[in-house]
Amino acid sequence: MASRASDIVPISEARARLSALAAEVVESGSEKVLTRNGVPYVALVDARRLDYYHVLQAEHAKLVLAEDAIAGLREALIGSFVPDEELEEALGVRPAP
Repeated sequence: MASRASDIVPISEARARLSALAAEVVESGSEKVLTRNGVPYVALVDARRLDYYHVLQAEHAKLVLAEDAIAGLREALIGSFVPDEELEEALGVRPAP
């Protein structure tokens, strides 16, 4: 989602208007990007939306792991395996004596 100019606030201005900015974020559902020296620095986001972002991030991580597991199973089905020595080296495991 692109930020509108009204959603970009210098951090020096945000200090004086923090309560009003927070209320605007909650009421409108918009986000505010606070800048420092003209560069995006932090954002004000509704806490419920932040929770939602965290849920999305966790779901994405699960999907990536599932895709990797499926790819590994497909390789195993065609007989493609990594030699034990290569696997131990990649994992940083020392071979048993």
